[in-house]
Amino acid sequence: MDSNKTGQSFSSASHIHLEMRAQCAYLRVARVAVAQVVNHLGMAEKVGDTIVLAVEEALTNVIRHSYDGPCEKPIIIEINTIRCDDDGEQEALEILIRDFGKQVDPETIKGRDLDEFKPGGLGVHIIKSVMDECQYTQASDTGMQLRLIKYLAPSKKDKNKPESSDCHAKE
Repeated sequence: MDSNKTGQSFSSASHIHLEMRAQCAYLRVARVAVAQVVNHLGMAEKVGDTIVLAVEEALTNVIRHSYDGPCEKPIIIEINTIRCDDDGEQEALEILIRDFGKQVDPETIKGRDLDEFKPGGLGVHIIKSVMDECQYTQASDTGMQLRLIKYLAPSKKDKNKPESSDCHAKE
């Protein structure tokens, strides 16, 4: 067991599974869950707030683009603590967001041109600027999955980001 900055104990091998309907009213539940996890992991408040914002943007994009608006279809959110390097020392927060809506080519998921002055369309930019890794994939049957990674501390042997393919769930 580890302790966070408030002295509360938590398991560093955390795993949270949330399933919500694609309704804006449920975004608050996801925000609170992510905020509690980043708090327990001892992340700085500003960092935690930006992670919460990135997740909310991702969920809003699922509702708006994958499901064409609010509906009763599910969105699954998995929050894990993982190891991201060969020697198992680099810890990271992994957030998986899975929908069952439209499948698109992951290469087509881009934010709008930042030179355009208009409202909206900044969610992908926000997500990619906040998170250390962001990977969209098509699910095997239907829908998409978004994998977000935020490193908890720089690697001891290398201050650069580790390769995403080295990240795996903690045992």
